[in-house]
Amino acid sequence: MPKMKSNSGAGKTFRKTASGKYKRKSAYKSHILTSKSTKRKRKLRRSTLVSEQDSRRMRIMLQ
Repeated sequence: MPKMKSNSGAGKTFRKTASGKYKRKSAYKSHILTSKSTKRKRKLRRSTLVSEQDSRRMRIMLQ
């Protein structure tokens, strides 16, 4: 049986942290930025963690 391939798109998007969680970029930061407040856009720059429910899916995609 061949080896499992990791999802190359997921590999470029998500990073594993030292504690084993997955980091991701915040959504809603790509377009129509004029209607969003400066404070909201500044908070969207930060990276966030993938939810616990999706962590299993990330582990499968990135192995």
